[in-house]
Amino acid sequence: VSPSSPTTPRLCLGHVPAQTGDPAPLPGLLPKPSLQALPSSLVPLEKPVTLRCQGPPGVDLYRLEKLSSSRYQDQAVLFIPAMKRSLAGRYRCSYQNGSLWSLPSDQLELVATGVFAKPSLSAQPGPAVSSGGDVTLQCQTRYGFDQFALYKEGDPAPYKNPERWYRASFPIITVTAAHSGTYRCYSFSSRDPYLWSAPSDPLELMVTEFSEATTELTVSFTNKVFTTERSVRMELCPARQYYTKGNLVRICLGAVILILLAGFLAEDWHSRRKRLRHRIRAVQRPLPPLPQTRKSHGDQDGGRPDVHSRGLCS
Repeated sequence: VSPSSPTTPRLCLGHVPAQTGDPAPLPGLLPKPSLQALPSSLVPLEKPVTLRCQGPPGVDLYRLEKLSSSRYQDQAVLFIPAMKRSLAGRYRCSYQNGSLWSLPSDQLELVATGVFAKPSLSAQPGPAVSSGGDVTLQCQTRYGFDQFALYKEGDPAPYKNPERWYRASFPIITVTAAHSGTYRCYSFSSRDPYLWSAPSDPLELMVTEFSEATTELTVSFTNKVFTTERSVRMELCPARQYYTKGNLVRICLGAVILILLAGFLAEDWHSRRKRLRHRIRAVQRPLPPLPQTRKSHGDQDGGRPDVHSRGLCS
């Protein structure tokens, strides 16, 4: 057995019997344990992760191994302080009680993320969809990857789709409220299935659903609001009637005052117009003839010289 390097977890090198798949339970074999990665089996490079094997109480010995290699450790917990590319892969564990070994646990795929640049994630026709409709989540990268994985927060396993190079579509048919949530996608190559890109930016998928329970709750809430409003109206009814009567009185008084003012203005305008007509008629009326003055007797006989007699004398 050789010691491990300082930068990698303490995994021993030794002979591990090759096992293909999970063998069928045999009489005398112990039940299989569980193996999990904390906080997640998707580990960014240089971030810590813990592998924990869990069996029944009173276990004599645990063995945790990395498949496709000769590394193993006889402990239930494997702490990795900084994730490396060489540590990505498949793991499983088992335990021993007396001379009996348990069945191996389910395989755990430990994936190193952030090895490549992140792809982009979009929703077609859009991130908001009504219940019963269809939506397609599309993951796209500028690198020539042939594998894509779609993760929803809260789900333990991803949706994988090797549809085509550079891009993959994840159709969701007849969506329900359960499809609402935050999604991210990854891209990787089938040649290195445990070295993934960084996660895409999160995509929030919103599903609107109108169920009978929601309708009943809405009706109940509406009835309660209507009952409350009706009781408030009944309590405020006398005060509202009082204010209504007061407003009617004020409106009537204001209308009477406006009518009186309008009458005064109309009368003043009519009187001014009448005086103006009299002035116009007075200007247009012809002036009376001047009185003729009577001539005195002296003026008729000798006041004026006799033109005819004057001409005869000359």
